[in-house]
Amino acid sequence: MKRQFTGILDGMPVALMMGGPGTERDVSLRSGTAVAGALRKCGALITEMDVTGPGFQIPPGTRLVFNIIHGTFGEDGDLQHLLDSMDVPYTGENAEGSRLAFDKIETKIHFDRAGVPTAPWKSLRRGEDPDFGFPCVVKAPRQGSSVGVHIVDAPEAMAAALGDCFQYGDCVLVEEFFKGRELTVGVLGTTALPIVEIVPHEGFYDYEHKYTKGASEYHVPAAISPELTARIQGVALDACRALDLRVYSRVDILLAPDGQLNVLEINTIPGMTETSLLPKAAAVAGIDFPALCEEIAGLSIFRHQT
Repeated sequence: MKRQFTGILDGMPVALMMGGPGTERDVSLRSGTAVAGALRKCGALITEMDVTGPGFQIPPGTRLVFNIIHGTFGEDGDLQHLLDSMDVPYTGENAEGSRLAFDKIETKIHFDRAGVPTAPWKSLRRGEDPDFGFPCVVKAPRQGSSVGVHIVDAPEAMAAALGDCFQYGDCVLVEEFFKGRELTVGVLGTTALPIVEIVPHEGFYDYEHKYTKGASEYHVPAAISPELTARIQGVALDACRALDLRVYSRVDILLAPDGQLNVLEINTIPGMTETSLLPKAAAVAGIDFPALCEEIAGLSIFRHQT
């Protein structure tokens, strides 16, 4: 992949925001440490900020906020809206795109409108009858890292799954269970990166399998025919367009044996340690970790200017 923004960070004062108040705080801190090292290799002048809410001060002279807060307050549009009010450029998507992608129900609505393949679903509020076949998947719609995700095989397991998901909010997403290979496609600007296949050693790719060393295997590029690879990458780009996402993201997709696709969600601030999935895919495309961070910064500055 041809790079567009070589050298853009050299000498630039950058505030690196990490941490956050949500369930993905520890993951964000690890991403932040890795990104800080990469940005320094690019010549950026870094101020690291552990942000837990709106009560922060950006250092004078900052020309870019590099936002690596996963989940609540970093990925959900709230921080983006606040930075917009300050007229401070920041990495990633704008406030509306971030809000839509973070909310799995809003994402489903936009996928359906745009014809993006995704499993049948319904939203459920407290006290409503699930009235859904089994197996199904129950999700807290505004959590990441597979927090609040349950595969429910029988009616007697539904109450416990709903009880867990409702602790995160008043609405739950229930969708048809879709069995398939677990894939993820990184998107950088308008380019889909090589597909990563995720193979958990057991069960599905939940929080434990994401962050426990050796719990899953990753194959990049995935062993998929060139024709099917192109179709999957095209669907990933369609998913991003459905939410008007323009900078970078990671699209999670299931591939059934018969070739059907189910787009699960889009992560607008995916994990960014050097061993995370987006950097793995970028490396196969010829973009090392510092260069990936530099491209994200350049695409973000361009978005802010247009």
